[in-house]
Amino acid sequence: MPKYENIQAKAYVVSSQGSPFVLQDVTLDGVQESEVLVEIKYTGLCHTDIVVRDGGMPIGGYPAVLGHEGVGIVREIGSGVKNKSLSPGETVILSFHTCGQCRSCGEGRLGGCPHMTEVNFINTARSKDSIKTPISLPDGTLVHGQFFGQSSMSNLAIVSEDSVVKIDAQPEDLQFLAPLSCGYLTGAGTVLNVLKPRPTDKVAVLGMGAVGLAALAAAKAIGVETLVAVDIFDAKLEKAMSLGATHKINSKDFVDINAGIKDIFPDGVDKIIDTTGSAALLNSSLNALGHEGTLALVGVPSPSSQLQVDALDFLLSCKKIVGVIEGLSDPKSIIPKLFSLYQENKFPIDKISTLYPAEDLDKAVADLKLGSVIKPILSWSSIHSSI
Repeated sequence: MPKYENIQAKAYVVSSQGSPFVLQDVTLDGVQESEVLVEIKYTGLCHTDIVVRDGGMPIGGYPAVLGHEGVGIVREIGSGVKNKSLSPGETVILSFHTCGQCRSCGEGRLGGCPHMTEVNFINTARSKDSIKTPISLPDGTLVHGQFFGQSSMSNLAIVSEDSVVKIDAQPEDLQFLAPLSCGYLTGAGTVLNVLKPRPTDKVAVLGMGAVGLAALAAAKAIGVETLVAVDIFDAKLEKAMSLGATHKINSKDFVDINAGIKDIFPDGVDKIIDTTGSAALLNSSLNALGHEGTLALVGVPSPSSQLQVDALDFLLSCKKIVGVIEGLSDPKSIIPKLFSLYQENKFPIDKISTLYPAEDLDKAVADLKLGSVIKPILSWSSIHSSI
């Protein structure tokens, strides 16, 4: 039997598609065999949470608790959890989970799992024989939970063991670490696992949000000498320069990205990472690549986006286009690697985050949309835990 049952928690609940995040009481039913109870200390706010709330991506049902960049302390471990080194009181980062059965998962490219939408958005991590969700409202209404295996927009969460990554971090560092589980992992993983640039490669990153700056920082950490930051906000471009960019382009100053990049590098660049998902950038980005260049699409273009390519020219230029989900990463290997780079002052994530009390989620969302902050992180320290 679980040590804790009918656990009282505070969580942001989305009652229906397009409804606001509302902080309210919820009940957690207790851990099952392959689950872990985590007291959430910090939650990164990601654009994906907002997009799902607004109906732009699928979800298993409403009401729902979102949140997929959590960091916290283990409070209880299910009897069947495979990682026997995991103990109550340890610090963990919560990331996505996958089917664990496909070729991509078997080869360690968990971000390439073809079942990502099914296991992280549509279903919970629980077995078919159990109650599908650990979360309910005080009146008994079931709440869709374990979003990305966690639903960490809450001060307590019952989490799939597959989403748990143990980390040996000092308490003062925790406030910066939550986005390692998705946003920073995605940007850095695209560089480290997919593009693998050489030091002499010219790399351009489109969009200086959390994902783009993480990609830039990772490229800098592995010795890439020429890094081009592209954005429409001068403040973000200056931040990128402080983190190691060698060139900056405000895309509002040029007809398109191709013109801006070719103004500096007439032969184009070797690698481009697009974190924006802007359909308007697709063709100009491809044109800005040099011979044998690669365009990595990290941001998700709209379904109506069309890439117009001259087939013969594309073939002769030997260019590549790759789509990248979660940096094609295995969280259990890349998160410790990125944390080590942070400790070595080579991955300065502390310089791109802004901390908000959990009660100020609406302000954090507004600031993110305005572009006045790069990565909002919620602190749950002011909300009392029931365990």
